[in-house]
Amino acid sequence: MKVPNMMPDPESGGVEDTNEKRVQPRFALLLRSAKLVSSRGEFLCIVRDVSESGAKLRLFHPVVEGEDLSLEIATGERFTVEKVWEREGEAGIRFVDPINVMRFVAEAGPFPKRPVRIRLDHPVTLAHGGNTIVAMLCDLSRQGAKLETQNRLAIGQTLRIEGDQLPETEATVCWRRHPNYGLVFRQLMSMEDFALRVHRMQTQDR
Repeated sequence: MKVPNMMPDPESGGVEDTNEKRVQPRFALLLRSAKLVSSRGEFLCIVRDVSESGAKLRLFHPVVEGEDLSLEIATGERFTVEKVWEREGEAGIRFVDPINVMRFVAEAGPFPKRPVRIRLDHPVTLAHGGNTIVAMLCDLSRQGAKLETQNRLAIGQTLRIEGDQLPETEATVCWRRHPNYGLVFRQLMSMEDFALRVHRMQTQDR
């Protein structure tokens, strides 16, 4: 929804034209999944509204401070940002370079839109046929995961995956490029559960 002639939120990252006292148009209630990426890791957030100069985010935990902060949307496009403010599960960010708002809202980018995946390096165990093997979790989404293991798995194979911050979950192997394999979970994680789990994986592993 385009909202012209809206007074600026002093903490939203929006920029006011001091000559004509006009505010950049903001697109409100986008509710788009994205992730904040920095030297500390990748963390899930929701983009609530956006303008050429900034955006308001919904958070599931405090922003993890780190160098080279950027916002990555579902198509893989990244924007360098700075945190302006943070309070009560929300944050305002400023884009270092003005963005094309229409392109952002349309979720145009270098890759097709897909569920947000968090890149990780987190040990897990796989159980199948009475055997337990060790694997490394490479990325995680609400629907599934990519992992690396020296053991060979078969497409269509059902197993159970478990980690320090990942409860035992039933999954099916959906692709393989040994030593990497893709899993799809039988049960979808909630957005909040997913966000908090990947946050703990990255902050407790360091």
